Amino acid sequence: MSDNLSVDFPETEFVRPCNLCAHMKRITLPTIRRALETMQTQVNIPQDIAANARRAVERMLAV
Repeated sequence: MSDNLSVDFPETEFVRPCNLCAHMKRITLPTIRRALETMQTQVNIPQDIAANARRAVERMLAV
């Protein structure tokens, strides 16, 4: 999609996804579904990073 937009708006710089990241290619809809159904995978995020991320998400939702 960003390729189409970059043609229409050449003055705008778009951030494109990383096509070289092997880890992102491992994420599929079935694995996301399994993770959400089982809730067994736990991700621990330091409090300072979580607080900044929470503020960013709250600002996005406020728009």
